[in-house]
Amino acid sequence: MPKKQIVTVGSAAPNANLSAATRFGNLVFVAGQTGRNPATGETGKDIREQTRNILERIKEILGAAGTSLDNVLTATTYLTNVSNLAAYNEEYAKFFPTSKPARTTVTVASLNNPELLIEITVTACIPD
Repeated sequence: MPKKQIVTVGSAAPNANLSAATRFGNLVFVAGQTGRNPATGETGKDIREQTRNILERIKEILGAAGTSLDNVLTATTYLTNVSNLAAYNEEYAKFFPTSKPARTTVTVASLNNPELLIEITVTACIPD
């Protein structure tokens, strides 16, 4: 039986409250990522920038786990404003031009910071 493994990314100190991702067998479960720039930690100025920041971070996390965006099976997105849906969809399509994952998108009242407009979590596989 496989064991759960914690996926660590780069040299950043781990957050005591969560893991960037966990791996179980050939599945990788990425924690919800927000619109902060992966390198600077600054929040993106709009939905497009925040979406790019998130998907770049997810790409980095999946790489550390031994997989890629090509192997994302599901994505769940939380938007704080439904009027951002079209711009989000345009940015999302740049990262998933073909073989799009199954996706759920919901509108929520807020995230843990009023500047955050979006949060995305994904599940991916590691192909044999």
